[in-house]
Amino acid sequence: MNGWTWATAGYSIAVVMSFIPVLAALLRGVERHPGGPSFPESSKFSDDAKTALVQHYERLSGTLSFWKTQAFRYKRFHTYAVIWVTVSTVSVPFLAQSITNNPWSKWCVTVIGAYAALLLSLSRAFRVENNYKAFRQGESEFYDTWRKLLDDPAAFGRTEAEQLQRYFELVALIRQKVRAAETDNIPSIEAAAAPISKSSQ
Repeated sequence: MNGWTWATAGYSIAVVMSFIPVLAALLRGVERHPGGPSFPESSKFSDDAKTALVQHYERLSGTLSFWKTQAFRYKRFHTYAVIWVTVSTVSVPFLAQSITNNPWSKWCVTVIGAYAALLLSLSRAFRVENNYKAFRQGESEFYDTWRKLLDDPAAFGRTEAEQLQRYFELVALIRQKVRAAETDNIPSIEAAAAPISKSSQ
């Protein structure tokens, strides 16, 4: 085995081993952390309001877990893709200057360039960065609203009924925004083909 063979094998092993945390994230969910004292412990709401708020939160529990899991998955793949696309695109021009008659020298450059193109295509097709931002922002906006109601109910209205109504409306808007972003960011064949088309020109 010559140096080019070792370089190709080393690169392949590195990208596979570093993908294991990404694969683990894709195969399992993420548990939500306890949010601390919530509506049942609050002294700012009546018993009826506490019941309504707790039930509303429980109905959202599955959605919040989904948002957190999706944000975690997209973030991990996005980080992986950015690192390897950067490493690959920076190294290919230098490796290309060192190509010899050894076929493995060409294979090494081809493997590195092709993998970078694959990652870039997947990231664009599945809109990885946009989906990460949408799910993460939706989760963050919900908990910001949730904490604000706990800490400062008066900011939502003068009466308890107004406060709960306004809170429910804001949460519904957050859900609609995340759902809209999710449907706008569905996989796109055109986006996947874009990097390939550019590289072939």
